[in-house]
Amino acid sequence: MTTERAGLRTGEVAEQAGVNIQTLRYYERRGLLAQPRRSIGGHRIYPEDTVTLLGVIKTAQRLGFTLDEVAELLEAGRRRHPSPDLRQRATDKITEIDAKIADLTAMRDALTEVVAAECDSLANCTCPDCPIPFIDINRLDGTRP
Repeated sequence: MTTERAGLRTGEVAEQAGVNIQTLRYYERRGLLAQPRRSIGGHRIYPEDTVTLLGVIKTAQRLGFTLDEVAELLEAGRRRHPSPDLRQRATDKITEIDAKIADLTAMRDALTEVVAAECDSLANCTCPDCPIPFIDINRLDGTRP
């Protein structure tokens, strides 16, 4: 008896790639994965390299690329003459990450000042050197004259 199946079923791909089945379906809808062929019984049959492709997608996400960006990178790589797009996109992503780090550092510094000043309330802070610009919130909502 010969087998019609040369490839992996949905559950096998999901398990080997460490993703759930809904992720596979979502990636298909987004165009990140090609629509798999169907078995006679209607089951999806994925090529063996789908697991590797999913690893590439997940790695790109861990590097900070959005799914739209991953789709664009994959499309660029599928062209007959792919462009060296990854290097520039990685450089742009580093710039974006550096800006986020600067913002997070500023937030951390401000919160450290709040903790050091022993602030206990946005509405009625009594710490001696409050780093938060204090206003009487009750006056803003009209409950106090």
